[in-house]
Amino acid sequence: MPDHDFRSPRLFVEADLCAGAGIGLDPAKANYLLNVMRLDAGAVVLAFNGRDGEWRCRIERTAKKKADLVPEQRLREQTPAPALAYLFAPLKHARLDYMVQKAVEMGAGILQPVMTQHVQASRVNVERMRANAIEAAEQCGILTIPDCREPLKLDAALEAYLPHGPMIFCDEREDAESPVATLARLPKGPLSLLIGPEGGFSTEERARLHAETSVTAISLGPRILRADTAAVAALAVVQATIGDWESAG
Repeated sequence: MPDHDFRSPRLFVEADLCAGAGIGLDPAKANYLLNVMRLDAGAVVLAFNGRDGEWRCRIERTAKKKADLVPEQRLREQTPAPALAYLFAPLKHARLDYMVQKAVEMGAGILQPVMTQHVQASRVNVERMRANAIEAAEQCGILTIPDCREPLKLDAALEAYLPHGPMIFCDEREDAESPVATLARLPKGPLSLLIGPEGGFSTEERARLHAETSVTAISLGPRILRADTAAVAALAVVQATIGDWESAG
């Protein structure tokens, strides 16, 4: 476990971060720090923007309900975005929020909704998805906000992602060997992980995926998992076998 400061409040900002350059906080962020967290002038806040690393900042009051963040010292250099794209059939509301947060915590660098035949939600609020991704990154010490993308149909997603590396397809009907053994044969590097909807992939979609030589099907075991649970299980086995958990060891 890296030696991070998990006690100080942590905030994502859009502005550039450099020593001494004050950042005016919007009313929502100022209210959060001053009223919700009950911080005052001089208090330490960690800030990141996905470009300039993580900075220790101090609060500078500018009015009764206004404040700036003043960066003082860079604590961590910026790290590259994870090379794992997470492709998923959208769920409804709270369960989608949960799945997005967990995917960010588990190291997804791209969040790509994929519209399949049995998808539960016909629309995706990408702004809400990004807000949940930011919240997860703030809470877990993550330096880069995943790229939250507009939905694609399955064929368009395959065309967009297969040229960049192998795709792992979690097939609830796959009666195969351990996913660890299957994944161990794949090359390390950029890859995408595809999770289907609660109703599963259609027969046509499964045939389409199995026909692609760059797509590898894995089973997540003998139990039927909800889509949000399957996301955590699949991301864990991928990261531990060929992802950044394995390389960190």
